[in-house]
Amino acid sequence: MGNDVPSIRQEQARLTAPPIKKSQPTSSKTRRLIVNADDFGRSPAINQAVIRAHREGILTTASLMVNGAAFEEAVELARENPSLGVGLHLTLICGKATSSQLEIPDLVNLRGDFSNSPVISGTRYFFSKTLRLQLAREIGAQFAKFKRTGLLLDHVNGHLNMHLHPTVFEILASRCLEWNIRHLRITDDPFTLNARLAGGRWLYRLSHAFIFHHLARRARRRLVGSGIKFTSNVFGLLQNAQVDERYILKLLPELPPGDSELYSHPSLDEFPHEFTALVSPRVRAKADDLGIQFLRYQDL
Repeated sequence: MGNDVPSIRQEQARLTAPPIKKSQPTSSKTRRLIVNADDFGRSPAINQAVIRAHREGILTTASLMVNGAAFEEAVELARENPSLGVGLHLTLICGKATSSQLEIPDLVNLRGDFSNSPVISGTRYFFSKTLRLQLAREIGAQFAKFKRTGLLLDHVNGHLNMHLHPTVFEILASRCLEWNIRHLRITDDPFTLNARLAGGRWLYRLSHAFIFHHLARRARRRLVGSGIKFTSNVFGLLQNAQVDERYILKLLPELPPGDSELYSHPSLDEFPHEFTALVSPRVRAKADDLGIQFLRYQDL
C-alpha cells in the first residue's frame, strides 16, 4: 500500500500543474514562455513557494541549489511534481561548496563557504589559473550531486548568473557533453523594453544590461554548433527581485515572438510579492487572452 503513495502524489501534481505545451507547431508570431524560479532548495519557504507557484500558477521550471539548506526537501518535492522542470542553479558565490575545503582551498573559507562579493570573486576567477582548476573540480561536483538525485537535468544557470563569467562559461562549454548540458540560460534582459515596463534603480539596470548583453553575445558565439539550446530573451535580471504582478502584466503583451524565459525568486517570506505574482489569476487570464504558451527548457 505504501508503495502506491508516490504515484498518487505524482498524479495529483500532474492534474494541478499548469498546462505545458510540448512539441507545438510554431509560427513566426508564436510566443512561448519559460517561467523559472531560482534558488530552489535554499529554504523551506522557497521550496513551498516554488511548488505552489507551479501547481497553482504559471511556474514551469525551477533551478536547484544542490547545497541549499533545504536541498533534500526540494528533491522530494520535485519527484512528487514530475511536470516541473528542474535544472542546476550552479553556485560559486554566496553559498556552500560541494567539494571539501581541502579540495578547493582557494575558493572557499575554512567553513566551506564561497565569498559573498561578486566583484572580488569574478576578478579572482578571471585572472587565477589555479582557481580555474578548482572551479572545474567544484562545478563537476555539483553536476555529480544533481545527477545522483535521478532528476532530469532541464537546464543550467548560475547563482547571480555567474555561469556567464568568461572563465566559468568556458569550463561549462568545454565539458558540456560530459555534464550533459543541453539547455542553458543566456541572460540578456533587453534594456529598452525594460525601461518601458519599469522605473527606478537606473544605475543598476543600465550597468547590468550593459555587462550581461556583452557576456551573452560572447556566450552565443561560443555555443554555435554545440547543439545547446537557449531562449532568445531572458527577463527578470533588471528587476532584481521585483518581478511582481504589475511587471508581469505589463511584460506579457510586450513579449517578443519566439521563446523567452522569465526568472524570479518566489518565496513565502523574503519575496512574497514574486510568489503572489506567479499565482495571480489576472496574470493567468492575461496570458491566456494573449495566447502565450508555457513550456520548460526540455520542451524547446
